[in-house]
Amino acid sequence: MNIIITGGSKGMGKAMAFEFAAATSHIILCARNVESLQSTKNEILQKFPTCTIDIFSADLSIKTEVKHFADFCLNKFTPDILINNAGTYTPGNTIDGTDEDLEKMMHLNFYSAFYLTKHLLPSMMSQKRGHIFNICSIAALRAYDGGGTYSISKFALNGFSQNLRHEMKPHGIKVTAVFPGAVLTDSWGNFDNSNNRIMEATDISKMIFAASKLSPQAVVEEITIRPQLGDL
Repeated sequence: MNIIITGGSKGMGKAMAFEFAAATSHIILCARNVESLQSTKNEILQKFPTCTIDIFSADLSIKTEVKHFADFCLNKFTPDILINNAGTYTPGNTIDGTDEDLEKMMHLNFYSAFYLTKHLLPSMMSQKRGHIFNICSIAALRAYDGGGTYSISKFALNGFSQNLRHEMKPHGIKVTAVFPGAVLTDSWGNFDNSNNRIMEATDISKMIFAASKLSPQAVVEEITIRPQLGDL
């Protein structure tokens, strides 16, 4: 399988890369920090030496860099799976959050997925198969305190996912919107998860991998996964 993962150097993106690497895939990882990308690549190859890993450093909140990344990918292969995982979070309510925070999150959380998908879709449509996963967050399903501007950007990504799913039906391309609750990643800082209060990144990667293995005539349209004790 040929797989593209954005936000692929750590957290859920890194867990997804390990999950697919076990299946001897060709994976392209994108993130801003080249050192983190190289470290993740080295870790994967140490465990799965038959996997092929390419890395590309880019700030996907910048439209021109999205195009450069897409061109890099298409020079390598036509993707079977695209996982739009790049994202950022800044707390702030809808009314008192800054314009800059909203714009930053819209560009990375939504526009990066929108433009990258548009660049890659023609090649996927030509082979009449493929699977696109958009990592939306439960913030794309409901409002919550302090998450207004972030939630808006994720609602946009969910809306894109629903429309893309509808439009890609006749082209053999699956679209899955993923709505994770709290997952232990770097964004949680020094959160004490010794009591297993929130999920692990591998919980998400295992669900995505399983959804990718269904027959061509079946698609998981949405994956909602939350901590057993509920949201924080």
